[in-house]
Amino acid sequence: MTDKPQHLPVEALDEWTAAVCESLDIDRESVDVALLLNLARDVAHGVARPAAPLSAYLAGLAAGRSGGSREDTAAAVATITELAATWRTDDRDS
Repeated sequence: MTDKPQHLPVEALDEWTAAVCESLDIDRESVDVALLLNLARDVAHGVARPAAPLSAYLAGLAAGRSGGSREDTAAAVATITELAATWRTDDRDS
């Protein structure tokens, strides 16, 4: 890794996703990129930016434990998205 940040052009996202899926032996068709990006956006805005990648990981972990289908992923994402929509740190501080 370098100290210089590298940004992936939007048009390269499919290529990157395909390469990662191939490297990890994951069926590319089982990955709903838009769903996961929306999850990251919702959590970043509703909870905190650092919670976005952690939430994506947890959604994947939960989906994998449930069978790993697109539907399993969608269910995990829906659960996290609902929680993020109602998350209020000021309510939890007391």
